[in-house]
Amino acid sequence: MKREKKEDKFLLEEMTWEEAGQKFKSTDMVILPVGSTEQHSLHLPVSTDSFDAYWLSQEVAKRVKSPKPIVLPPVNYGVSYHHLAFPGTVSISPDTLSAIVYEIGCSLVGYGVKKILVINGHGGNKAAIVCAAQKLNYEKDIRVFIDSGEITSKEVNEIIKTPDDTHSGEYETSTSLANREHLVHKNKIKKTKLNFPSSYLRFDDIHYVPWVFKTEEISVTGAIGDPTKASKEKGKKIWAVRIEHLVKFIEQVKGLK
Repeated sequence: MKREKKEDKFLLEEMTWEEAGQKFKSTDMVILPVGSTEQHSLHLPVSTDSFDAYWLSQEVAKRVKSPKPIVLPPVNYGVSYHHLAFPGTVSISPDTLSAIVYEIGCSLVGYGVKKILVINGHGGNKAAIVCAAQKLNYEKDIRVFIDSGEITSKEVNEIIKTPDDTHSGEYETSTSLANREHLVHKNKIKKTKLNFPSSYLRFDDIHYVPWVFKTEEISVTGAIGDPTKASKEKGKKIWAVRIEHLVKFIEQVKGLK
């Protein structure tokens, strides 16, 4: 079995401080996986967002040419107030998440880090991460890039056809079947009727009005979308194209001064 070269190591958690010091001399870019601990309907585990963000971060880093960005340990809690009616959900506030991301960035400044790619596994985290990114850019001169899946939205829209598919539906069930099928409770996958109080509040409506909601008001099972349309093949396609574009993105920006 081929041993990984020291210069190719990219997981911060597996490095000693001496190894980390050497690695930071070769790269000024890190990847920060951010997820959540929250309900994912009857068939997916509460760690789905965190696992996916960390798994994707590693798959991307593996494929980036040396010097590889450093993958930080994941942030496993997110802004999940809207799921709290479902047991197993643990939420932190937007202020807390923003402070965590900001203070992680502040810790890295002294090591020469100038770029942070946040791979975000939970849509509810976006606003808090953007707030931290603005402060880090203004106060610490760190550039923060955030991907919550937008980098492949065009390709995903060609694969996933379910309207309003935002949580534990066709998309997330497919991607979970592709990267840890053993934790998908296939016998509990069921279609759920979604209850929107107005057509303007449907997530796919062309005149969509963004709003703050409680998941139980929309879905009995916690799923928002149709997991019955999911497949492992769709999940593999989604992961492949997202990994491809994130690798290309990192290669384009990692050397920028």
